[in-house]
Amino acid sequence: MAIIVNIDVMLAKRKMSVTELSEKVGITMANLSILKNGKAKAIRFSTLAAICKALDCQPGDILAYQTEQTDEES
Repeated sequence: MAIIVNIDVMLAKRKMSVTELSEKVGITMANLSILKNGKAKAIRFSTLAAICKALDCQPGDILAYQTEQTDEES
């Protein structure tokens, strides 16, 4: 996946647990886990905004773009 989700990094910086973030944002632990592990196909802006508010950060602190390598580049 070309989009990297760095929620774990921000949780560590804020000394917050996944459970606490889940409660503050209002999403299930299962959905938060899918997002954290890079398995999500999409995220609503409202969810992203709630995560940023809870973690006191910017979307760029959570999301990063990484170029995917092709077989020719390996």
